[in-house]
Amino acid sequence: MIGLVDGNNFYVSCERIFDPSLEGKPVAVLSNNDGCVISRSQECKALGIPMGAPGFQLKQSPAYSGLILKSSNYELYGDLSRRVIATLCEFTPEVEQYSIDEAFIHVNCSSGTDYFEYGKRIRETILKWIGIPCGIGFARSKTLAKIANHIGKKQASGVFVMPEDPRPVLEVLPVGEVWGVGRRLAPKLALLGIRTAWQLAVADECFLRTKFNVTLAKTALELRGCSLFEQENPEELSKSISCSRSFGRPVVVLEELSEAVAHYTARAAEKLRKEKQCATGVNVYFQYYPEYAPTALPGGFTGTTVSFDAPTSETAEMIRTIQPKLRGIFLPGRRYKKAGVVFFGLESGENRQMNLFADPDRMEKKERLSETVDSINRRFGRGSVFHLAEGIKRPWTMKREMLTPCYTTSWNQIPVVK
Repeated sequence: MIGLVDGNNFYVSCERIFDPSLEGKPVAVLSNNDGCVISRSQECKALGIPMGAPGFQLKQSPAYSGLILKSSNYELYGDLSRRVIATLCEFTPEVEQYSIDEAFIHVNCSSGTDYFEYGKRIRETILKWIGIPCGIGFARSKTLAKIANHIGKKQASGVFVMPEDPRPVLEVLPVGEVWGVGRRLAPKLALLGIRTAWQLAVADECFLRTKFNVTLAKTALELRGCSLFEQENPEELSKSISCSRSFGRPVVVLEELSEAVAHYTARAAEKLRKEKQCATGVNVYFQYYPEYAPTALPGGFTGTTVSFDAPTSETAEMIRTIQPKLRGIFLPGRRYKKAGVVFFGLESGENRQMNLFADPDRMEKKERLSETVDSINRRFGRGSVFHLAEGIKRPWTMKREMLTPCYTTSWNQIPVVK
């Protein structure tokens, strides 16, 4: 049996854990740079505020004067997500995290197990230990578990177990609600007479594969209860590692772009070291805004590929290699909105190809230095120690004017009981 555990209004629920005054009030969490709504409380949904609504419009509208807006606190959300996954591991060793607020659990219980009661225990434990309300759906495939979860979240128990014969459920479910179909594909299916999930389930597999793709054919079989979407291996190493952010305001000078790239390089290199991997090279890019006056110019990207002398995960070496290349992709007079780095050619740090002319003792010292920096930042909070190339004031950083404290990941922001 496969279960899908999904946190209800996850970002808002995280905010409410440490601020009980938000309970019962309309709350919305905004995207990067306090842009658009990406998470809503039930009270916010009742006001008719859609996902993606611009934050500045909500602030200006008198109709939403009681709405509470919050900036995205990804550090807090990520830590609470890890705690939810750790709690799920108390119930089953096979936990497959799908997103920050969703995870599939693969359960092999003895025959006669009441999955409804089992799901209620999981839900009650997560709510008691962490404070996150969630919905849980059980079924024989991931696609059916998604549907079961969607139903469970709307019920008082928060749990739904898909019956052995899912037909009654699928016959009333619009095909656009099926995982992997969505709004774009649904109208095309409707033209072929496939308007419900059950009609997709009984559609001819060969026809779906020929007319659309193999993924849709697998989805149809999953709706029949055949588990075809493979379980991801959490131990599998990344094929590439990236880090990018939008700026809090337009950036026009190379120095600030260099600081941003150095900062993103340090973050991505930390991920590399966590996986005990090294990168052979990196793609660096800037994204710039379109211009309308005095001359109309389209927006776009500029970038370059940088190869390292030898596979490395050492931050200082990466920054030293990347920064001289940035002037070549800088377009004077353009306003930049985003920058990013993507490391490629990842190798195991133990089996990497070494530079024949490199000093092994010097390389080992550099690696130990990076590991020490990581250790300090883990203990005292990210950013406690950083490279000067990342900048100090960082005026380009993402705008988060309504940011709550990082209650669980920063010693200086731990709540104080008085």
